[in-house]
Amino acid sequence: MSTRTELAYGTVQNYVNGKWVEPSEEGMDVLNPATGEAIASVGFSSEEDVDAAVRAGQEAFEKWRRRPVEERIQPLFELKQLLEDHQEELAELLVQEHGKTLAEARGELRRGIENVEVACGIPTLMQAGHVENAAPGIDETAVRQPLGVFAAVTPFNFPGMIPMWFLPYAVASGNSFILKPSEQDPLVPQRMFELIEAAGFPEGVVQLVNGSVDTVDAILEHDGVEGVSFVGSTPVARTIYEKAANNGKRVQAQGGAKNHVIVTETADLEFAAEKTVGSALACSGERCLANDVAVVEESVYEEFVDLVVQESEKQVVGSGLDEETTVGPLITEEHEERVRNYVETGVQEGAELILDGRDVEVPEYPNGNFLGPCLFRDMTADMVIAREEIFGPVLGLMPASDIDEAIDILNSSDYGNAASLFTGRGADARKFRHDAEAGNLAVNAGTAAPMAFFHFGGEKQSFFGDLHAQAEDVVRFYTDETVYIERWPDS
Repeated sequence: MSTRTELAYGTVQNYVNGKWVEPSEEGMDVLNPATGEAIASVGFSSEEDVDAAVRAGQEAFEKWRRRPVEERIQPLFELKQLLEDHQEELAELLVQEHGKTLAEARGELRRGIENVEVACGIPTLMQAGHVENAAPGIDETAVRQPLGVFAAVTPFNFPGMIPMWFLPYAVASGNSFILKPSEQDPLVPQRMFELIEAAGFPEGVVQLVNGSVDTVDAILEHDGVEGVSFVGSTPVARTIYEKAANNGKRVQAQGGAKNHVIVTETADLEFAAEKTVGSALACSGERCLANDVAVVEESVYEEFVDLVVQESEKQVVGSGLDEETTVGPLITEEHEERVRNYVETGVQEGAELILDGRDVEVPEYPNGNFLGPCLFRDMTADMVIAREEIFGPVLGLMPASDIDEAIDILNSSDYGNAASLFTGRGADARKFRHDAEAGNLAVNAGTAAPMAFFHFGGEKQSFFGDLHAQAEDVVRFYTDETVYIERWPDS
């Protein structure tokens, strides 16, 4: 239940054809998850609102695609600097509407800026190859060409970073682009679009539409949209994939995750415990790269459990604006209750809850959606808490006889987003690299987060599509490769 006060940030608007306009339909309040107070309101975009954006994007595309590529990237250079200049302002806004800590918010925005930097290299990324004398007297060239209007539907957990997995590459390669951010924390996207406007993109090239399910459906069903990118839960990702494909669109749909960390007996256990806890609890566990299952070799299991408990007990629960906070509030009251239900399920299933954060109190913020670290030991792979994505500050540990059994446990998951290994043996690392079924792998690192110049992998139920986000993969998604064959008989 929100406490209605004067809205600090007013009404969130759409950005369509170079103008700021309110969405047509009534929406919802934007709540600060630490206080429960409404800090803004956001309307939802109707089918007509989406149509206006798509039509503006189509008109802008015809001129934008013909701009020299060096001209197309100049606004991106400007945008990079604007994002740098306003990074701290954006970070503080992000904390207020999402709940993550300032350190996490700064890191998220840094990752988004890195994608803008990589997209500025589009003159190289769009090169597709040339072969002289491919056949007698024939030269052959592959040319990448933009397609039209693309859209992205992005989630609440990284409102500053994930749009940048798509937007810079789409426009740099000559397309126009529409963003539909999460309705739960739309303030950072709106502020970023104010900077996008200042960066100098032509009207209609980059647009923002706010809304919920009906707005997404209008995007998926619009004939003028060439392709859609999505990041969110697996059930929604599957639905987006099916609807977009049925409407003849390109689609990349990033789904949920259940990520594992494997700890072998040769690992630096203190380091592994620190990084495992950081991975599981950062962003209050609301990350698709969070490793929330730790599979540990039996010979060091008890020692590692003790180290993880010690590390988890150091965590500070509170408002993300407080510098000492390491675990902020969950995004909504409803989501907090969902995570609490998972914890109770784990108890009923027989896993031992050795650290119970359900009774945590933050006196300064009595209405916040707070949940402290919850740590299970002796979890088994068949338990609900070991199989389903929890998206909260919950970590489960289980023993394994050796690395082969640990990898088998990892591979038994329906998901395949990410996994990490802590070891001191190169042979273990090589086995992990060859056998682990996940799209993002890390050795002796808590989170397998790829840099912007590599694609963001995902496998099995964690990804629906062929081409991933970021880097060369997303450039291929936003372009068609035309083969041009040339022969001059008199040459």
